[in-house]
Amino acid sequence: MSTTSLASGPEGPHALRPLLDTVLQALDEGAHARGGPLPAGGPAAVAARLRAALGDVLPQHGDPHALHTLVHALAAGAADPADPLCAAHLHCPPLAVATAADLAASVLNPSLDSWDQAPAASELETLVTRALAAEIYAGAATPPSPDALITTGGTESNQLALLLARETHGTGLRLICGANAHHSLPRAAWLLGLPDPVTIPAPTGTLDPAALDKALTTLPGPHLVAATAGTTDAGLIDPLPEIAALCTAHHARLHIDAAYGGGLLLSDRHRNKLTGLGHAHTITLDLHKLGWQPVAAGLLAVRDAHDLTALDQHADYLNADDDTEAGLPDLLGRSLRTTRRPDILKIAVTLKTLGRTGLGALVDQVCERAQEFAALVSSHPGFELHDRPTISTVLFRPAHTTDEAVAAVRRKLLHQGRAVLGRAPLDGRLWLKATLLNPETRPDDLATLLALVEKAADDPA
Repeated sequence: MSTTSLASGPEGPHALRPLLDTVLQALDEGAHARGGPLPAGGPAAVAARLRAALGDVLPQHGDPHALHTLVHALAAGAADPADPLCAAHLHCPPLAVATAADLAASVLNPSLDSWDQAPAASELETLVTRALAAEIYAGAATPPSPDALITTGGTESNQLALLLARETHGTGLRLICGANAHHSLPRAAWLLGLPDPVTIPAPTGTLDPAALDKALTTLPGPHLVAATAGTTDAGLIDPLPEIAALCTAHHARLHIDAAYGGGLLLSDRHRNKLTGLGHAHTITLDLHKLGWQPVAAGLLAVRDAHDLTALDQHADYLNADDDTEAGLPDLLGRSLRTTRRPDILKIAVTLKTLGRTGLGALVDQVCERAQEFAALVSSHPGFELHDRPTISTVLFRPAHTTDEAVAAVRRKLLHQGRAVLGRAPLDGRLWLKATLLNPETRPDDLATLLALVEKAADDPA
């Protein structure tokens, strides 16, 4: 088989089959070589092994074994979110069916900047985004006309939300967000040339409604309030109904960053935690968190599809007026990006394959694991639990120790490649963070994770 064979076309499947075998073998061998959730040795050792595998980046003559060599090296040097002891970040293990769909998207290689590059993919995106937007706004008090855009994740979605708000309310729009808000929100205000954001205290980890009321009363408008449903540190959810009521009373626009917590909508057991979500003008949601999609799978839902007209652009080679008038769909207003891959395919396949019940069960499983881990920590005399989890994030730390020691425990486990935990400063102290997004994690895995942390804390070396 030629190394220049194409992935699509009549010979595409024949060319891909042996390559897929190579990739799967290299992934398996690389994972065994790694032997844990993270490669051991720390950054210097990982970098040295990768440099040795890569060698000359652009050799004079090609290497037919490069696919196996580099996939093996990447797998051996990866943080594996499917390992139950890899629980640091909002970094989920992707579903096999979603990953298979992603392969199809790569093979076909549609680009969603004009209809003639993505005829079926553009229609699929339209159907699925509108259905998801209707689901997100299903609890709205008044009938909205919602829509949604596919994005690369929360950062792009939040930036788009601020852009749409600016185009609606003018350049004097002031962002008001909690101290718990994602860093992309104030950065988006800076990128868009908006006034300096106002940060509202979050003394309990969530935005303080009384302080928000005062800010909305005293600061000149117009205002954009950004609330959070699923903070990155502890997975907390702001008091959405109270915030929505204040925004209505003060005629402020509301954006809710539900990149993490939005996945609770899939669960009948947990969706009530998002009461008030439908009042927002815009909502960020990431399905590469509580949706088990390969990166990237972000959305920005808008309550009023008319707001999206601010993104309209014209490029004669992509959306000429006469083509649009003749019925060819105009895709340029669906993103700030021009070239876009069809990330909608993996989302659509997952929704159709698992359905509401199947996805909801996965959400319930990871939330239940978090409660079990919190109970395990709480019952252990050598540990301190920050609080019961709201979603699937658990903050804890060895008891009677310093922040420096907590940080050192985390780095020790990373260096050993034994466990991957995050860190979160909250309430004036540093906590270890376990973000449980693997629905196949079992109680024994949780006990192993806690035992590893205990051993690392007790070992002075």
